[in-house]
Amino acid sequence: MGLGGCIILIAVGAILTFATDWHASGVNVDVVGLILMAVGIIGVAVFTSVLRRRRVVPGATTVVEEDRRGPLM
Repeated sequence: MGLGGCIILIAVGAILTFATDWHASGVNVDVVGLILMAVGIIGVAVFTSVLRRRRVVPGATTVVEEDRRGPLM
């Protein structure tokens, strides 16, 4: 699941929690919305940590160019 999917989970969870007044028997819609928002936030955190780890180059070497033509006259 990418960053877009996580943001959609957060949005759907917020809509279910704060913008609806549905009452389903056996299901608490507010709790379902809170769970979706929590999963979305965890997904964003995991996605950004993986992305940050992917951008860091461990053991990167420095390139040094040498001039081997000798002294100029």
